[in-house]
Amino acid sequence: MITGIKGTRFRRAAAVAVTTGAMLATGALTTTQAQAAATPSIAAKGGYVMNNATGTSLYTKAADTRRSTGSTTKIMTALVVLKQSNLNLDSKVTVQKAYSDYIVENNWASNAKLIVGDKVTVRQLLYGLMLPSGCDAAYALADKFGSGSTRSARVKSFIGKMNTTAKSLGLKNTHFDSFDGIGKGANYSTPRDLTKLASAAMKNSTFRTVVKTKKYTAKTTTKSGGTRTMAPWENTNPLLSSYTGAIGVKTGSGPEAGYCLVFAATRNGKTVIGTVLSSTNGTTRKSDATKLLNYGFSK
Repeated sequence: MITGIKGTRFRRAAAVAVTTGAMLATGALTTTQAQAAATPSIAAKGGYVMNNATGTSLYTKAADTRRSTGSTTKIMTALVVLKQSNLNLDSKVTVQKAYSDYIVENNWASNAKLIVGDKVTVRQLLYGLMLPSGCDAAYALADKFGSGSTRSARVKSFIGKMNTTAKSLGLKNTHFDSFDGIGKGANYSTPRDLTKLASAAMKNSTFRTVVKTKKYTAKTTTKSGGTRTMAPWENTNPLLSSYTGAIGVKTGSGPEAGYCLVFAATRNGKTVIGTVLSSTNGTTRKSDATKLLNYGFSK
């Protein structure tokens, strides 16, 4: 009898242990699932993510707070160029000394190392604009596609086109005072607006091709008519090499802007697109974007 009672107690204890273990296992699974779906914490001061196909918001953090955008501005620079009627991507632009002087005057701003006197195609300038974030390429495009009899007039006209395009896209919290993000106090946007801008730009096949390219080597025409093979331009977007399905879009940084990234990725037919503004450094910017993409795909 005593043996029977001990055996019964043992079986009951074992049953309780198994049940408890199952509950703990279930609880751990539930916790893991809850953590996977939990809203991420990011270092960036602003962030926004949306489903690119539906426009549905998936994440917001100060999404409508205006901030300096750094070189994410160049998304609009590219879009204005690509929206030109009868655009010939193979038309050539001669690199002016003013473009290289501008780089020096702005503390050696990011550039494509364009050579004065070389002839570069519009297509090549778009790669120089979006991969190494060339402010010289941005200047060349503004000079080419602005209207006016002087360079300053053409640049002013081009920036006007940027603002007109922003208005046409319904970007109410966006304004540009530069063609490249080196602003003069009135160059700003928001995570939501920049995401909508990128979504509009990604509808253009040339833009999509450029921003997903990791490396591009341009062959320009020299003053003497020869061919110059430029040093390869490498894309500053770290997600292209680290995030499965990444398809763009553009980095930005600066003393006022902090570290910014407009990003997009496609997995299983779903495209998630978003923006982080004013993150703390390059590593954190990448981490912030990765967290938001993961969260966007989990929604």
